[in-house]
Amino acid sequence: MSRGLPYSFENPELHERRERVFLVFAGIFLGSMTMLNILGITKFIHLGPLALAVGVLPYPLTFLCTDFISEFYGRRRATFVVWVGLLLNMIILLVFWIGDLAPAVSEANRPGWLPDGSWQPFPWQDLRLSEPIILPNGESLKEEGVLFHILYGCMRGAVLASMVAYMAAQFCDVYLFHFWKKLTRGRHLWLRNNGSTMISQLVDSVAVIFITFWASWRSGDKTLGVMLALVGSSYLFKVVVAAVDTIPFYIGVRYLSVYLKIDPTRAQEET
Repeated sequence: MSRGLPYSFENPELHERRERVFLVFAGIFLGSMTMLNILGITKFIHLGPLALAVGVLPYPLTFLCTDFISEFYGRRRATFVVWVGLLLNMIILLVFWIGDLAPAVSEANRPGWLPDGSWQPFPWQDLRLSEPIILPNGESLKEEGVLFHILYGCMRGAVLASMVAYMAAQFCDVYLFHFWKKLTRGRHLWLRNNGSTMISQLVDSVAVIFITFWASWRSGDKTLGVMLALVGSSYLFKVVVAAVDTIPFYIGVRYLSVYLKIDPTRAQEET
């Protein structure tokens, strides 16, 4: 048996199959993390009675993917993917930070060897606001070229909040998943799937809302009631999705245990 994995490398074809499946789950996890952090709080939508940040929509996929990875590949690999997700968050933040610092294309900074008019800014780059807006971090924004700054301002607070909430929630999810798997000796799949996800998503919902809108709350722009309503809407959405995804999780575990030739109830190192 390979270190930290419930299978050996004796069959190269089977090993490749298992690694491809792992890559799919890791890719969906990381892609969802990227999407939710870029979309973040750029728009709030109504789903029935719920008011949700659009960035919340892909978030339940991340927990489903870590549950699959935990079930078939063990705690060590699930934890590794969580750390890679944190690195991805930092890269996104770094790219936006560089983009915010770098001067925008304009005739004023056109190199002399380029012809006149060759560095005309694109129309959306010079959008202006008739009145200033207040970003989640309390910053007032009113200058020209606001499109990128609005996106960066919303994303910056959301990503910083997401990084804290993400680490707490994902590690909580992985830990609880394996805690209940040990406790039930691999039985009661619904318990470790729903229990770990629902508790960890409560941690995430509270942390990400209060960290993102902390400045607005302290300044009085948002009341405690509004903050709790946002937490409640976000958490209720995640709980409903977590309950619904029990069905595809059961189906996926049953099919993949045959396809990958892995017994998910088998004792694993650090499981």
